[in-house]
Amino acid sequence: MTLRVRVSMFSILLLLASLAVSAGATPASAAVAGDVISAQPTTVYLLPGKLLEVPVNTWHVLYRSTSATGAPNAVSGTLLVPKASYALGRRPIVGYATGTHGLGDQCAPSASMREGREAELAFVSLLLLKGFAVVVTDYEGLGTPGTHTYMAGISQGHAVLDSIRAAVRVPGSGLSASAPVAVMGYSQGGASAGWAAQLQPSYAPDLRLKGAAAGGVPADLRAVATHLEGGPDFGLAAAAGVGFDAAYPELDLEADLNERGRALMADAADDCVGDLDKLAGLRFSDLSPVDLLNQPKWEARLTANRLGALPPRVPMFLYHARGDQIIPYAVGQTLRSEYCRAGVNTRWVSLPAPDHVTGAVEGGPLAVEWLTLRLLGLPAFGNC
Repeated sequence: MTLRVRVSMFSILLLLASLAVSAGATPASAAVAGDVISAQPTTVYLLPGKLLEVPVNTWHVLYRSTSATGAPNAVSGTLLVPKASYALGRRPIVGYATGTHGLGDQCAPSASMREGREAELAFVSLLLLKGFAVVVTDYEGLGTPGTHTYMAGISQGHAVLDSIRAAVRVPGSGLSASAPVAVMGYSQGGASAGWAAQLQPSYAPDLRLKGAAAGGVPADLRAVATHLEGGPDFGLAAAAGVGFDAAYPELDLEADLNERGRALMADAADDCVGDLDKLAGLRFSDLSPVDLLNQPKWEARLTANRLGALPPRVPMFLYHARGDQIIPYAVGQTLRSEYCRAGVNTRWVSLPAPDHVTGAVEGGPLAVEWLTLRLLGLPAFGNC
């Protein structure tokens, strides 16, 4: 298996979509980001063994989006809409971005929700209990053809924004294109939520974005990768290398790896997050004879995907665990400082959590409550 080639059942759907013009479908030339390619009813569960079905209307959606380099692509996701009517006007929509799941299609949030093994359904459920619709993207290449563009923030931001656009176009969803919108995520999802907020004014001005909550944000991937080298979570940095290589073909990662690196990275290219610990303790120098992070081509793409340079126009809720062992606390502090200097209405919460995962547990409910107030139209107060 190479780093670039994987086959998915969605290849068939994409082919059928391209042939559907003769049946009266929208011509491919007229297709736009956020268009729905397919939407199939599905069921999601809180526990394995199809136990504790989430009692909402649910669709597995394949929709059009845009890659990190501006090319059209197709992304999958899951839309969840409460069955009860919403009494306060147009039902709000939250684009929920999950944290790291892995690189293989079997790791996609849509698959884990169907199989009752999606831990982040706990936070999604809090939003559903508010009466909000929630759409969870799988991101580019996770559940669809190609390699997952893991941690390529521009691609991830597009996928989040277009999942919301697609949600209102799903037949029977009952959602309005003029509904208030929010985005939320932690870790990989925190970066995705941040990028969605930064890109929204230029990429999706049609969305009525009211705020974004982003926790444990790996805003500076170079700093995070340097921190992870030689440690127990180096697999995450290596996976980001695979993701960037998929997003930006000119990086040609495979050509710069040694024999050991090619074998390890090819093996990891379809792993879920729990399997990446096989790379624990390694460094990039173990995988490549060149200094990857200091190569101009990598520096350029890492810089382009660094959060903070483009200020969002909506209030931001940022939260970070002081004991985060994966995403350095200082990385989160820097993002906060950059947003504050740019005049962004920023609420920063420093969590006492001793590690990365506990930060999600402590901060998630706070983020839900903050977003709820934004979606109800209440003003946000920052603490810059």
